Amino acid sequence: MSKKIKNLMTVELTKRVGEIDSVAVISPKGIDGAKTHGIRRRLHEKGLRMTVVKNTLVRRALTGKKIEGFHSLLDGPSALIYGQASISAIARLLLDEKKNNEKIELRGAFFDGEVYTGDKGMETVSKLPTREEAIGSLIATILGPGAGLAGALAGPGSTLGSLLTAIEDKAKESEPK
Repeated sequence: MSKKIKNLMTVELTKRVGEIDSVAVISPKGIDGAKTHGIRRRLHEKGLRMTVVKNTLVRRALTGKKIEGFHSLLDGPSALIYGQASISAIARLLLDEKKNNEKIELRGAFFDGEVYTGDKGMETVSKLPTREEAIGSLIATILGPGAGLAGALAGPGSTLGSLLTAIEDKAKESEPK
């Protein structure tokens, strides 16, 4: 491959993956074209992309970027999986793909400056909450004490209100007609 073509490929790869902050890496070795197409289609439905890369070109393209540091996952044929979904959603999807096709080699995942290697690393990442789940949990934690306080304040008032209503009803029943 000529240097000019390598430079063009590096520029294109930088455009594709230069701004992502997390990535999963698998080995496409041993997966036939039809299965690869199926994997790409299922990934695309989730807003993800799979790009088979030349390791030296991806190292060059990501020098100085946010995602620099996952180079230990690049060994042999490599396919990067990235996109809009959270890394835990990507890991869950890849673990499901691994159940369907044992030939898929999960190299690992990279996000927040940490590398999670192999199947065990992907399982660890898959158990992390997605961004939406984490936000929901945080909001529930913040709103929980307020809801408890509102219940504590409203509880005695509603009890007193029911007692007064019961007394009023009895008084109406006991009045002479």
